[in-house]
Amino acid sequence: MRINSQILTVPNALSGYRVLVTPFILYFIFAGWQQFFLLFLCINIISDILDGAIARAFKMQTNFGARLDSIGDIGTYIAAAYGTIEFKWQEVSNADSWLWIFAAFFILPFIVSFLKFRKLPSLHLYSSKIGGTIDGVFFFYLFFFGYSPWLLALAIGWGICSFIEQIVILLLLTKLKPDAKGLYWVLKSIKASN
Repeated sequence: MRINSQILTVPNALSGYRVLVTPFILYFIFAGWQQFFLLFLCINIISDILDGAIARAFKMQTNFGARLDSIGDIGTYIAAAYGTIEFKWQEVSNADSWLWIFAAFFILPFIVSFLKFRKLPSLHLYSSKIGGTIDGVFFFYLFFFGYSPWLLALAIGWGICSFIEQIVILLLLTKLKPDAKGLYWVLKSIKASN
């Protein structure tokens, strides 16, 4: 059996690492090992930044890689959320209603994508990348410096706007495609095809 060389790339290896290590990160949280949780989650976040940058710089972008990256992102988000609840709930609990709203909006694009396309969305929007960066900054700040209400509000607000953009794009698309960039580019593409 021959494996496609487009699958065996550095970006896919980094995304695959994130997928494989996520159960270990979840175990570290369950066991109460905050230092190991932080170490491996930070590596996950850095590998997420690197895989996309390498894929774009060396033109190694593939549908398989986009889907693998999305699975790695989901695992990282779940691990970060679970770790925050387990280790820092006392600090963030005053925003629990907003965190539940954020979680609902996080799940909605997956529901829309599965209902419409029967697939996991991997749109890779610019707003999602910015949102992931804001979430990462909030996470680092929370664990290394302390709770920042305005940073949490920014992360939640930006995230909800990004999830709404994903839902609108999923409703507009007739075929699921990775790297949609954003609503502007999707509308431009739809207009050009009419």
